[in-house]
Amino acid sequence: MDAAGFCTQTRVLIVAGKGGVGKTTVTAAVARMAAHAGLDTLIVEVEGKSGLGAAFGRDDPLTYDEVELAPAIRARTLTPDDALLEYLEDHGMKRVSKRLLSSGAIDVVATAVPGIKDILVLGKVKQLERAGTADLILVDAPAAGHAVTFLTSAAGLLDAVRVGPIRAQAQDVMDLLSDPARCQVLLVTMPEETPVNEVAETAFKLEDRVGIALAPVVVNGLYPPCPGLDEVSVAAAAEAADVALLPGEAEALASAAAFRRDRMALQAEQVARLASALPLAQLRLPFLFTTELGLHEVDTLAAALASGIEAL
Repeated sequence: MDAAGFCTQTRVLIVAGKGGVGKTTVTAAVARMAAHAGLDTLIVEVEGKSGLGAAFGRDDPLTYDEVELAPAIRARTLTPDDALLEYLEDHGMKRVSKRLLSSGAIDVVATAVPGIKDILVLGKVKQLERAGTADLILVDAPAAGHAVTFLTSAAGLLDAVRVGPIRAQAQDVMDLLSDPARCQVLLVTMPEETPVNEVAETAFKLEDRVGIALAPVVVNGLYPPCPGLDEVSVAAAAEAADVALLPGEAEALASAAAFRRDRMALQAEQVARLASALPLAQLRLPFLFTTELGLHEVDTLAAALASGIEAL
């Protein structure tokens, strides 16, 4: 499979994972991969604080209005308030909608009907998908714990609400989530014990409660191979390379090499454990030794994703 085939096997790809595993970065990388494959992509951010724009060189935060981040890549946020406002305006209730929002009525409704905020957002995603807004819609989902609630809200409302527009919206969302040709989830983790545990737990919950299809799991932050780490003697290796070491440098290099070996061994152990716990193909991304994330770094990850997809 190539990148274009991967990005066109479903119309909505929801990227989810534990906070801190690089979920938003992976979303940006998938968008760049899709764009390089000639596809028009829309990124939908649902929490409003991911810093997604910074990966594309934008300082200002995303808003409800679409903006172009890069050629063939657009982005926007979706909030329950904005989704409700648009829904009511589309149904001829613009004046009422603004009054409801200014009075905080949506919070009252959300307390009375758990899951309604998530349904408002997912309902808008469904609308965008039906309208053919883009070749691929990428949803930068909430962190893992909230992601399960976010994606199971429709099933809960179907059980709680028997008739009316809320049930109809929930059913439409369930139809979207349960159709692999329309929607799949791309889970992201890191090769560490807690993220591996959480991503496996999240995967089974989503399959059991929603029946949503899972794409390959992305393992982010893997240390790349480093030739020479197993050298018996740093001093001997330096001499063979005709490099003069200052006093103490050989010991420091040996310590760094030992740390890197141990870290890579730990990562390999967690990757193997993930494969045993979760029967999904893995897409592995390298650790980037930088504190700055820009378009160059995103493109590096996009290329790694494309290579991993071709190897599946």
